[in-house]
Amino acid sequence: MFTSDDLVVYPAQGVGKIERVDSQVIGGVACEFYIVRIQANNVTLMVPVNNAAHVGLRRLTPADHAQAILDALRADTGKTIYTGQNWNRRFREYSDRLKSPDLAVVAGVLRELLLIGRGKELSFGERRLQEQAMSLVTGELAQVLDLSADAIRDELLEIYAPPALPEAASH
Repeated sequence: MFTSDDLVVYPAQGVGKIERVDSQVIGGVACEFYIVRIQANNVTLMVPVNNAAHVGLRRLTPADHAQAILDALRADTGKTIYTGQNWNRRFREYSDRLKSPDLAVVAGVLRELLLIGRGKELSFGERRLQEQAMSLVTGELAQVLDLSADAIRDELLEIYAPPALPEAASH
């Protein structure tokens, strides 16, 4: 059970704050809702209290786990990703994984897209997924580790940047 002012994570939306718990009568049945304001976009969600776990509403990742995720993102920059499956299948798989309540799963999508982007130009859909994954990962890591989301984002974009092309030999 969450209470007002608790920070929580709603899958595919990111970090939010429980503003209050409301009761409403819907179809003659009294229902309680968490009113959650998502920090990244100021959207307000109504999450039924009795359905919160089912939709993946959860507390922030513990700091030690968050640090391990950030360390893994920093360390896995040299891997290669097999992109043999067609883009539509990959897009659906990544979209599903971005809805995961587990931050490590979302960070895995981000890492894969960053690695794919090292070798080729990402499509519009891939870039959109990468931006969503980046926002979800950096938003929660920043909150838990007391860092700047922009600083984490900039660091990851820098360490996953495509290798510089060798300069043409001048004669």
